[in-house]
Amino acid sequence: MNILKNINIIRRSLMQGVAKKISGSSMNQNLKLIDKHDIKTVLISRPNHRLGNQLLITPLIQEVTDTFPNCKIDLFVKGNIAPIIFENYQNIDSIIKLPKKHFNDLLPYIKGWLALKKKQYDLVINVEKNSSSGRFSTNFARSHYKFYGDEETGFELKYPDHKHIAKYPVYGLRSYLSKLGITNKENLVPSLDIKLIPSEIAAAKLELEKLINKDQKTICLFTFATGEKCYSEIWWNAFYKRLKQEYDNYNIIELLPVENVSQIDFKAPSFYSKDIRQIASFIANTDIFIGADSGMMHLASASKTPTLGLFSVTVLDKYEPYGNHSVAVDTNNTSTDEMIKAINSILSKN
Repeated sequence: MNILKNINIIRRSLMQGVAKKISGSSMNQNLKLIDKHDIKTVLISRPNHRLGNQLLITPLIQEVTDTFPNCKIDLFVKGNIAPIIFENYQNIDSIIKLPKKHFNDLLPYIKGWLALKKKQYDLVINVEKNSSSGRFSTNFARSHYKFYGDEETGFELKYPDHKHIAKYPVYGLRSYLSKLGITNKENLVPSLDIKLIPSEIAAAKLELEKLINKDQKTICLFTFATGEKCYSEIWWNAFYKRLKQEYDNYNIIELLPVENVSQIDFKAPSFYSKDIRQIASFIANTDIFIGADSGMMHLASASKTPTLGLFSVTVLDKYEPYGNHSVAVDTNNTSTDEMIKAINSILSKN
């Protein structure tokens, strides 16, 4: 196991070294003006397996689809969740998947990279500008037009929210396309969207109604997160006690993680599922989602549910939920009273 870990560290180091030497740059290409109707095939590269990171490219996919309505989009990703997340995105044609663990599935890993050469794309887009594998795959794919995810000088002045990981690829792409003669949009960046359908939401509503008083609004808690992002049981139990006091006429339910653990000792009615779309549909039937920065928080945003994101160690400006009256708070300098005010503000807009 240690040998594989060391090999993976070497692999990453080599990839980063190669990426630094890649001459390709969005801003240094010899660009020729094009007609946007000529863009028929697009590759979007985000080789990362995490739920949150894949959900965070949904705004970019919506942007590409809106700009090029007749295009077909291929995705270059890791893991097996992309077909589930993008199930209802009609413009997505193929999903090229790298295995999550390279050395356990070396042949599929190689095949995934070679698949990038099978098609000539009209446009290739790298989502994460600091991803070595993303930049390498963009360079490796076949296309005359490649956006590497670079930002121009002055982005921070033009777009105050440009640091957000879901937004800067959209702003960057708009700038790149403007150099190709395609009008730069000024409308808001689309919000995250897993594109739930009515039947999914209706089925999840039946599951929720088994746990709640149907005459009351529902607060959904997710008390888990990975690593240092996870708040302690002491923190969550104190917060849960306050919520019970403030919202005694509300249902409070807990969404459980795949680990099936609870930071409030299962004191609230709880829901457990491993089905990503069922979980999103369940959240969509609630009135507010409260949870730490995690893939589940981004899933709540993608379900179009107002979200209160709790941040203590990660960069709020980069990962905060947005749209649908969502709010993020830095719990290092936000009191419980201030968080209650934020919740009241969100609930008042429902």
